[in-house]
Amino acid sequence: MRTIRWISLTTCMAALWTTGTAGAQQVADSAFAPSIAQPAFAEGAGPLVLVDEAHTNFHTTDGRYYAFARLLRRDGYVVRGVRTPFTRQALADARVLVIANALHASNDQNWTLPTPSAFSPEEIAAVEAWVRDGGSLLLIADHMPFPGAAADLAAAFGVVMGNGFAYDSTEGESKMRFARGDGSLADHPVTRGRGDAERVDSVFAFTGQAFRVTAPGAEPLMTLAPGSVLLLPEVAWQFSAATRRERVGGQQQGAVLRHGRGRVAVFGEAAMFSAQRAGPQRQPMGMNDPRAPQNVQFLLNVMHWLTGVL
Repeated sequence: MRTIRWISLTTCMAALWTTGTAGAQQVADSAFAPSIAQPAFAEGAGPLVLVDEAHTNFHTTDGRYYAFARLLRRDGYVVRGVRTPFTRQALADARVLVIANALHASNDQNWTLPTPSAFSPEEIAAVEAWVRDGGSLLLIADHMPFPGAAADLAAAFGVVMGNGFAYDSTEGESKMRFARGDGSLADHPVTRGRGDAERVDSVFAFTGQAFRVTAPGAEPLMTLAPGSVLLLPEVAWQFSAATRRERVGGQQQGAVLRHGRGRVAVFGEAAMFSAQRAGPQRQPMGMNDPRAPQNVQFLLNVMHWLTGVL
């Protein structure tokens, strides 16, 4: 009975989060500006971070990742949007490439199967070679259709994405807390930071997907609870009793790995690194959510790991 009630809740959510209204329901919280006690770099003196804006991205530096870009700049990073295809030349000066919720053009405002790759084979080869030679990639792909669009790129780094919606059925909802205390949040340099003031004990995520990492030496950061389920609809946010589902307890929503001389961080949820106002009541969602007080430090620690500060 619990599972039936849980499916019913998600069906109700679909009425609000259809492909036609999801964008309108989420806007950047431009007032969100948390303090940074110890910036990693002097203002404007840090490494160059390129944020992908060339692949129908749902999150961009002047949109839903406004707070993301602002936080990184206040930590000293130089942040620029990139609106051209990926080539070795285009990436040459960057230390980190951020890709958040890219889509193939055919899925813009059309969150239905199929979900083709957002990236050409040539772009995937260029990014893989750039990372292998020492670049760092932060790859973020939220719930369906975003994992499908990022699947080919993720596979180049040994990551198998699940093109669906992850639900923590033990809680009966899609919003999930990953905590050091129960082992769902790993003890890792990313969660330890540079000292006690940067230690992260819990991270809050908002729906997202589940993925598996097959690359040797990969390290989980956020592990889904036993009993977690991945719903695999044909149309985003449209669920029924016939919707395919997979048990994904023990799979990841966050992981890091080394690839050649480079580093890769992969996350299956995007809102956790944003600060947005969502829904008709403009409720906080992301780093500005009171339930996510350590998400800011977690993002900073991820960037510090990617750039060798950790």
